[in-house]
Amino acid sequence: MDVQTLRAEAFKALHERDGAFVIPNPWDAGSARMLASLGFEALATTSAGLAFSLGRPDAEGALTLDETLDNARSIVDATALPVAADLENGFGDLPEDCARTILQAAEAGLVGGSIEDASGRSDAPIYDFELSVARVHAAVEAARGLAFPFMLCARAENLLHGRMDLDDTIKRLQAYAEAGADVLYAPGLRSVDEIRAVVQAVAPKPVNVLMGMPGVPLSVNQLQDLGVRRISVGSSLARAALGAFQRAALEIREQGTFSYGEQALPFAELNDLFRR
Repeated sequence: MDVQTLRAEAFKALHERDGAFVIPNPWDAGSARMLASLGFEALATTSAGLAFSLGRPDAEGALTLDETLDNARSIVDATALPVAADLENGFGDLPEDCARTILQAAEAGLVGGSIEDASGRSDAPIYDFELSVARVHAAVEAARGLAFPFMLCARAENLLHGRMDLDDTIKRLQAYAEAGADVLYAPGLRSVDEIRAVVQAVAPKPVNVLMGMPGVPLSVNQLQDLGVRRISVGSSLARAALGAFQRAALEIREQGTFSYGEQALPFAELNDLFRR
């Protein structure tokens, strides 16, 4: 069994075992190495984290498929862990675009990936229902043609785009589940009732919940008790790192002091980690 298949089988097993697991989101090889060293079992890329590292906005079509897959390859190569990718809207409007993206993601060494129903256009931010389902179906068909289990995650993006319609979100997730998606994900769920409703609506398929948002204090144990199987943190680790960077830079600029260095990881510790 080759390395990618071993990773794929391990990733699939994480979704099938009892309880919840956390799949944190590195934005480069270094952050991936750090997360792996802390004992996490799988990783997922973040489009926002990558975009910010390149000085670009997220969710506005500022990243290309090639840039996304190059970043994913560096993360795949950095550790022995399974890696899934944030594949945004599949880098195209059509179902065949989504299928192509899944196949290229697999060629990059990924063992999972998400396709979202957000278009990236401000005038029509969410794809029509029928097209959204067709896009997921095409992605699933592409994934099923691979020689290993590729965990296809289907994302309903209403809540991130100001469409606070939980009924439509659930309708979409149920349709994506029926189209064959392995994991369902509605980023922006904020309450116990919302999360419970989604988990119950698509059961027994696993649900991914996004954490790291202000004002959502739920713990891993609480999410697990709600039936959540997978927990990701999106861009929050990248934002936490950039927040610390900004606070340090502001201290230098505004106060002329350098106390931030007391909280910085020691050079030798990082050097040793990246030498292994």
